[in-house]
Amino acid sequence: MSFNTFGHLFRVTTWGESHGPALGCTVDGCPPGVAVDEASIQQWLDLRKPGTSKYVTQRREPDQVRILSGVFEGQTTGTPIQLMIENTDQRSKDYGEIKNQFRPGHADYTYFTKYGIRDYRGGGRSSARETAARVAAGGIARAVLAEMLPGARVRGALVQMGERHVDRERWDWDQVSQNPFWCPDPVAATEWETYLDGIRKDHDSVGAVVEVVATGIPAGLGAPVYAKLDTDLAAAMMSINAVKGVEIGDGFASAALRGSDNADEIRMGDDLVEWTVQSAGVTESGVYTAEISRTDGRIERCYLEAHQVEFVCENSDGSVTVHLLRDELERRKVENRGLDIIRSGEPVFGSNHAGGILGGISSGQDLVVRFAVKPTSSILTPRQSIDRFGKEVEIVTKGRHDPCVGIRAVPVGEAMAACVILDHLLLHRGQVGENRGVLG
Repeated sequence: MSFNTFGHLFRVTTWGESHGPALGCTVDGCPPGVAVDEASIQQWLDLRKPGTSKYVTQRREPDQVRILSGVFEGQTTGTPIQLMIENTDQRSKDYGEIKNQFRPGHADYTYFTKYGIRDYRGGGRSSARETAARVAAGGIARAVLAEMLPGARVRGALVQMGERHVDRERWDWDQVSQNPFWCPDPVAATEWETYLDGIRKDHDSVGAVVEVVATGIPAGLGAPVYAKLDTDLAAAMMSINAVKGVEIGDGFASAALRGSDNADEIRMGDDLVEWTVQSAGVTESGVYTAEISRTDGRIERCYLEAHQVEFVCENSDGSVTVHLLRDELERRKVENRGLDIIRSGEPVFGSNHAGGILGGISSGQDLVVRFAVKPTSSILTPRQSIDRFGKEVEIVTKGRHDPCVGIRAVPVGEAMAACVILDHLLLHRGQVGENRGVLG
């Protein structure tokens, strides 16, 4: 077994090497009729590609994706989708001096002991360049989720670089796209620039922690034993290159809590809330959006599928579901008048220490997963190692490498989360259809 495939129903097989002519993936199990084109996938690849700032590898790869099969006239056909990304800026000569040497911290030695082959060109199959294919597959998963779960969103951020943490009191998702570190804290982002410059000048590298949050995910996804949602999320994140630890929710910090603190208390939501539509519109995909203000002063953004009669509201407390007549929405969103919406009486959690998963099954809260990425092993600082002939050597790894590989791991983590969530959504609907347990 080569184990190049992950997923149960939504299955992704990646192929290719870092310095080969191309790499890519085959996505199987994608529902038919989903709007997909190369541009919709490319937007995610552009976030991961190298050379986007001085803080990442300067390898210049456009990471241009090509759809070879499974899509016809802008829609998925239900057959395997083949995606290809050509490698255009390989410099295999950079690795010539270490052709027979094992780089400390890399998979060189273990790869050789398993296969008896040494692909010294950037690590071959074990290179992090393979993750470009995962991001492409994640683009497909996001497109399907957009149709099956309007309002669902998967976002990632860098929350720690080396010993430097973000201040969660300053967390602002809008800041993530405003700096080269995917950092939600503008103050920390500025500090990290100086910090990482110093690391680079020392010919060294540093690790990081990435946090991925998925909102608008319904309760019921997963299973209580071997197909737990958190099991598959953890495995997906752990499969990313250089990842050495994964936690869900509070994770290891839960060990320091008492049961009275850790248990996420539950109560029922209000039965009736006054809302005022501030603005509204319809997206190109046919989803109604509205910004509304509540009587308690909170501002929330809502989404409504054209063929449904329910909003999925995203707010600071997590996602809740409210119901209204669509004809009433059509009238009120134009008139911008007050709107009474009856909430469905769904439970509201007082906290989210569990990261949105209880007993392996989603609770309807935000899914929260974090993973730790070790420092890049390819550095210019001399290190001791051996070669394939058993001789002790000193190694300096030349070439173009990330001083903090965790930076470009953020869109990879998002893609893996999207793939796992879609996979479990398909599994859930295939087994039980809609949720069986109904309150009241």
